Formats: sequence, C-alpha cells, structure tokens
Amino acid sequence: MKKIVFTLMWIVFIQTPLTAEAGKIRVVTTTEDLAAITNAVGGDGVQVDFIARGAQDAHFIDAKPSHMLKLSRADLFVQIGLGLEVGWAPSLLMGARNAKIQRGEKGYVNASEGIELLEIPTDKIDRSAGDVHAEGNPHYWLDPMNGQQIANNIAAGLIRIDPAGKESYEQNLKQFSEKLDRAITGWKRKMEPFKGEKVVTYHNSWAYFLQRFSLEAAAYIEPKPGIPPSSAHLAQVIRQIQGEGLRVIIVEPYFDGKVSRFVARKTGAKVVLLQPSVSSGTGIEDYFQLFDHLIATLADGLKK
Repeated sequence: MKKIVFTLMWIVFIQTPLTAEAGKIRVVTTTEDLAAITNAVGGDGVQVDFIARGAQDAHFIDAKPSHMLKLSRADLFVQIGLGLEVGWAPSLLMGARNAKIQRGEKGYVNASEGIELLEIPTDKIDRSAGDVHAEGNPHYWLDPMNGQQIANNIAAGLIRIDPAGKESYEQNLKQFSEKLDRAITGWKRKMEPFKGEKVVTYHNSWAYFLQRFSLEAAAYIEPKPGIPPSSAHLAQVIRQIQGEGLRVIIVEPYFDGKVSRFVARKTGAKVVLLQPSVSSGTGIEDYFQLFDHLIATLADGLKK
C-alpha cells in the first residue's frame, strides 16, 4: 500500500510545477473560506491553494496524494481546527513530511485561536452523542465578526514566516477589517426585521450565524449531529413546526434534501438552501459574497 501511495505521489509530483510564483509565500488552507481570507490578507505576496471545496462537507474529505504534495511544498498551513478536519488533515500533514507546517511550528495556523467558542461540551462525549466536537462548535466562520480574528491569525502566521512583508500584510489586514465592519453593519440592518425568528436547521452548523443575527434554532432535522433522523424524530419535528408556526428549514447543499422537503410538505414550511462556505464553483468567490448570499437568501425565505 505504501508503494502504491508513493508511486501516485510521484506521478502527481512530476506533473506539477515545483516552485511558487517568484517571491510569493505558498499557503495551503483546509477550506475555501480560509483561502479567501488569506488572499485578502496576503495580497500579492501569497500564492494560496486549498483542499476542501466550499461545496463539500469539510468533515469528510478523502485524503489524496495530490493533497500531500500541496502540503509538502507549503510555507504556511491554515486550518479551521476544533476537530473539523480531524478525519483527514493529520494524515495529510504526516504524509507531507514538511516539518515547518506541523502543529506548533511557525508555518502552522489554527484559525480558531482567540475565537469565543460556542457549545463546548460539559459532559463526557461518546459515539452516542453523534458528531459532537470536544472543543466546541467548529463552524465559527459563519459569524462574520469572527472573520476579523481569523484574519488576525492568518496575518500573524504570514508575518512569522515572512517578516519582510509585515507592513504589506498589516495594511491588507486593516483594509479587510474596515471593509468587514462596514459590511456587517449592512448585513445586520437587513436582518433586523427578522430579529427573534425561530428556524429549523438540518445540521447544527448555524449556531454562530444565528447568534450574530439574533435568530434561534428551534429544532434540528438530525436528532444529533451526523445521525440520520428516525421516523419518530421526524414526526416530533413536524409537530413542533406546526405547533410553533416555524416557517423556514435551513439546509446545506451537501445534505439529503429529500428529508427536508418531506418535512416541508407536511408542515408548509419553506426549505431554504444556504451555501455555508465560500465556493467559487457556485459563484461565491470571497468572504463578503458568502454573507451577501446568506443574508439575501435567508431574508427572502423569512419574508411573510
């Protein structure tokens, strides 16, 4: 098996350019969200690649030799952390054999540092609890206020490995922060009419987003994160939606839409498909476009 893996790596290796663009820092991120923020902070000084596309569930990515090669050449590695990538990132880092981007080294960035985390478990966790993360809910990028801290962490990483670029990175960070502040004001204004609204979500991905915009998850299609719903659970959710007059079911594109549509037919609620990450394949090119999409789509779904 090892011989097969290294053979595949060698095939990819000889077909891939060996060097980054002249003078640029090579960065690999686990997600497109992190790549978008890194591009904003790094500007012309970075060449950024990512592993998980925005249209994929980042919990479940197949580790490939091509991913290891990306990491083997990286100057900086940035990940969401909190166990989101635990099923694949550690094996890729090990296979890359790149000492400078390992945990604890200058070229490693955990983007969750300094984030005020939600839903940190207080009880013992086992498999019966579903896909619960011991360090807290990892979907923190869905609060745009956290985008500022993510950018701070990435800028600090870039400056560690490229002190000569400090002034440029800090200027880019300042521009990103100011633009984000203005955008958040506008997004909050658009969501103000729906303050206090209760929604149903398929997976527990939206805690940070809902808290920022004063919304509430009243029920989940999954009984526990990552566990498919039983008929009994769906019946309970249907009764709750009918009893409380809930009007919106939020679903990510990569989850089974049949179940949500079934619940919607039974209750009259509306399924609202929200893309939870930057996804160039769907036309959402950066962090600002992501929230433009989320706010516009959800606001339209919540209109009476």
